[in-house]
Amino acid sequence: MSFYRIGIDVGGTNTDAVILNEAMEVISATKIITQDNVSEAILLALKEVVQQAGIPTEQITHAMLGTTHCTNAIVERKHLNKVGIIRIGAPASMAVKPLIGFPEDLQSHLGNEVYVVRGGHEYDGREIVPLDKQAIYDAARKMKGKVDSVAITSIFSPVTQDHEEAAQAIVKEVLGDEIPISLSFEIGSVGLIERENATILNASVVNVAKAMANGFIAALHEEGIDCQVYFGQNDGTLMSVEYAMKYPIYTIACGPTNSLRGASYLSDVDNGIVVDVGGTTTDVGVLVDTFPRESALAVEIGKVRTNFRMPDLVSIGLGGGTIIRIKEDNTFTIGPDSVGYRLKEKAMVFGGDTLTATDIAVFLGKANIGDYNNVAHLDVPLLEKIYQQMIAMVENAIDQMKTSGEPEPVILVGGGSVLFPEQLKGASHVYKPENFGVANAIGSAISQVSGQVERIYSLDQFGRLEAIEEAKHLAIEEAIAAGANPDTCKIVEIEDVPLAYLPGNATRISVKAAGELLK
Repeated sequence: MSFYRIGIDVGGTNTDAVILNEAMEVISATKIITQDNVSEAILLALKEVVQQAGIPTEQITHAMLGTTHCTNAIVERKHLNKVGIIRIGAPASMAVKPLIGFPEDLQSHLGNEVYVVRGGHEYDGREIVPLDKQAIYDAARKMKGKVDSVAITSIFSPVTQDHEEAAQAIVKEVLGDEIPISLSFEIGSVGLIERENATILNASVVNVAKAMANGFIAALHEEGIDCQVYFGQNDGTLMSVEYAMKYPIYTIACGPTNSLRGASYLSDVDNGIVVDVGGTTTDVGVLVDTFPRESALAVEIGKVRTNFRMPDLVSIGLGGGTIIRIKEDNTFTIGPDSVGYRLKEKAMVFGGDTLTATDIAVFLGKANIGDYNNVAHLDVPLLEKIYQQMIAMVENAIDQMKTSGEPEPVILVGGGSVLFPEQLKGASHVYKPENFGVANAIGSAISQVSGQVERIYSLDQFGRLEAIEEAKHLAIEEAIAAGANPDTCKIVEIEDVPLAYLPGNATRISVKAAGELLK
C-alpha cells in the first residue's frame, strides 16, 4: 500500500497545496486565491488537491499546514485573548512596566490585568529576592473570570525557571487547568522586555491557534482524511497540534521558511540564497545546511518588539501584482502596493486597467500568461527601464543577505519568480527548479520536527562540555515534545557564545535538535 502526505501553505495572495508520495514526489498541486477568509481558502485548496490526486484518502498519513492565522490576528487585532500578565521582577524591573511598548489599540484588546510581583534571578541563577507567592495568589484571584490566558515572565528565567514554574502552579490552582499559561523561558531569549512581549503575544493568540487547528482537522475529516496533523514553525520545521496550541507564536513567518526548505529540497542546494516571489512581496532568505538562517536581531510583530526566534529575511514590495505607475514625464514608481489576489481582474494582460509587474514581464517576453495584445501598445524602452529596476531591487536584496562578496547560488521560487531572468548579479548560479511555484507547500510537507533551547550557563559552576551536553539533552526533549520520533532525533545546530559583559565566565548556548515525523 502506498502512503501520501499533504502540504498546505497560506500566503497573502495564494494558498498553495501539494500531495507527495512516499518518494517525496509531487503527484498533485494547486493554487487557490486566499482572499479574506483564510480557513475557506485552506478548505478549497485541500479539496482541489485531493481531487486532482485521485488517491484513496485512507492512504494519506500526514497533513502539514503553514498558516498566517496568528500573524493576521495580531496585525489586524482580531480574535485576541484577554491576557493576564504577571511579571516576576519587583523591585528590580519597576522602572519599565509591562506593555510599555505596545500600541494603545493592541493594549485595549489584551485588557489591563497586569501585575508585577517580587522575585527573579541573577544571570547565574541566584535569587534577586524570594518569590512573593502571596502576591501571585492575589493576582490570580483578581484576574479570575476576566482573562482567557495568562503570560508569566521572570527576570533571567532562561537561566533558572523556578519562579515561573512556581507561579504557574499557583495560577493553575486558582484558575484551573482550562486557562492556558505561557511561560517566557519556553518562548523568548534572555532580554526581559522583548521576551515578555513575545510571551504576551503568544498568550494572546492561543484561542486563534485552537480554532485554526480544529478547523484544519475538521476540513480533513470532511474529505475523509484521518491522519497525523502538523503545523509549520518559523525555523523551517514542524510541530504537533498540541505543541502548536501551546506555542502558536512559532507559526509566525513560517511561510517564508517553508519556501526556503522547499527551495533547498527542489534544487538540492544546502547553502545559498532563496528568492521567494509572491503576488505582493519578495522575501529573500539564506539557507545554512538546508535550514533558514536565524535573525540575530529583535523583530517587530504588529508593532511590538520581540526577541524569540525568527528567520533572517529581507522583504521588498515587489511581486507579480505590484502596481507600476508611470507619470507624464516618463518617470515611474514600482509598488510597494499590489493588486494582490485580484491580479487576474486588474492586470492589463487579463483585461484590467492597472499596470503591474506581471504586465511588464509579459510585454518583454519573460512570462507567457494572459493576452499579450493588451499590452502591445506600451513603450518598449520605458518598460525595459522599469524591468531593469525590478531586477536591481532583487539584486540589492540578495546583496543585503550575503556575508561576503563572493557569488552564491540563488534559488528562485514562488509563483512570481517567472518575472526574473536566470542570471542575476552576485549569483554563481540561478536555479528555478521544477514545481518552483509551490515550493512553500512542498517545504511544509517534507519538513522534520524540531526543538530548540537557549540557556545561559556560568562555566564557573558548569564545565563547558557539561553545559553543552545538558543543552543538547534539553533540545532533544523539546523536539520529542513537538512530535518528533525519538529514534531519529539528532542535533543539527549548536551555538556557544561567551558573554564577556557578564561575570562568572558566562556563555550563551543555543542548540537545535530535529527528527523525522512519527509514523
